[in-house]
Amino acid sequence: MMEFKRFKIKTLAESTAPKILLIYTGGTMGMVFDPVVKSLVPFNFDEILNNIPELGWLQADLEILSIEPAIDSSDMNPAYWGQLATWIEKEYQIFDGFVILHGTDTMAYTASALSFMLWGLQKPVILTGAQLPIGVARTDARENIMTALEIAIDASKGKVFLPEVCIYFNGRLLRGNRAKKYESSQFDAFQSENYPMLAEVGVYLNYNTPYILNEKLDELKVNTVFSNEVLIVKLYPGIRADYLAKILECDHIQGIVLETFGSGNASSEPSFLKLIKEATDKGIIFLNVSQCSGGAVKQGDYATGRSLAAAGVISGADMTTEAAITKLMYVLALDITLQEKKEMLSQNLRGEMTL
Repeated sequence: MMEFKRFKIKTLAESTAPKILLIYTGGTMGMVFDPVVKSLVPFNFDEILNNIPELGWLQADLEILSIEPAIDSSDMNPAYWGQLATWIEKEYQIFDGFVILHGTDTMAYTASALSFMLWGLQKPVILTGAQLPIGVARTDARENIMTALEIAIDASKGKVFLPEVCIYFNGRLLRGNRAKKYESSQFDAFQSENYPMLAEVGVYLNYNTPYILNEKLDELKVNTVFSNEVLIVKLYPGIRADYLAKILECDHIQGIVLETFGSGNASSEPSFLKLIKEATDKGIIFLNVSQCSGGAVKQGDYATGRSLAAAGVISGADMTTEAAITKLMYVLALDITLQEKKEMLSQNLRGEMTL
């Protein structure tokens, strides 16, 4: 069981104010400069009000759940995703919105995974983080945290209906399973090439409501089981079929995300296609996504794409790799037939793909 601390932040909220749960997992933002060791070290999240006094000005009842010890986002895995989803399920009737502070490197994976785990979600779940630590003068942590909380409060007050998992970063609110980290050294770390922003933030919060999910369901249903018997294989010119053959010999592989060229194309070498066809015949699922940041897989446009379809490869349309791998992990763990799994992967489950 994961250890955590839980405490409230004193704010200006009245008794009728929205209730927001802020979950701190770790990441760059949770660092401050220690003059003794003369370097950045994790700070005690109990002292967050000292670093972001603006939190006390919020018109919300703010409670913080802090994971102990904090997780580097490179260590994030399905077990942590399951814990986050379980916490949200447990607190769902108490809180009006959820903000998760997360390292940027795997934030898009976590956001995508949560979008598939939280079926029937009717409240905002917003992930955010920072490129610079909270203890640095030019940090982006304060703006990202404060705006993510303001958006959650807006949704709680009915200013916007936001029943989905999102990422807020540097003035952009993005659908979580449409976002990718594409920049490691600039503040605008996340983009959503194939789907519009859900909100653009400047002086005002401008919501792009036609593009926000509008699923009005009665009950939250959470599934926390994921299969990690998956791989991502990125194609490149000259990839050797015998290397792929060795990969396919690994025990227990159930699914592979195939990162292909352009609109879903791959080598037309008979030995390569034969390997894929033999693997699909054995029950291994291949999900085709493009290596391009924008655009979509269209397996019928070129002969090379049609050959993949003929070998049993499923089109991932315009999904990100992050959405594709987490969707594959989610679907493979379901207690349904292989054919039903293939059909689910071809369907738009939570706004992750355009059909």
